[in-house]
Amino acid sequence: MKKFGLLLAGGVAALILLNTIGPMVGLLVSLVLLYFIFRQFLKTDSIGWKIGLSIIGLIVLASTVQHIPALIGVAAAYVLFLVYKAWNKSKRAPKSKENDSFVNFEKQWNELRK
Repeated sequence: MKKFGLLLAGGVAALILLNTIGPMVGLLVSLVLLYFIFRQFLKTDSIGWKIGLSIIGLIVLASTVQHIPALIGVAAAYVLFLVYKAWNKSKRAPKSKENDSFVNFEKQWNELRK
């Protein structure tokens, strides 16, 4: 039953992620443009160029705000990662060396030889 829940959660998260790939790319492009505009704004000394960059930056910022639903896609990617981790964790736990009969035998054999 646990595997079914993981499969269902992973499927829903995958569908949401696939549905929001477009806004995620748009958000990424907008943020990169905004970063470069900000860096150029800090470098320039001209007041006219600073005003121009401010206007361009506000236009790009408006585009960035339009792609906010992409954050749902980021959350879906994180849920998909958590489902993947839980799926692999539940497969098989490694044996501990304390419960291994061969290790205990070797330890007892070494104690007898002394």
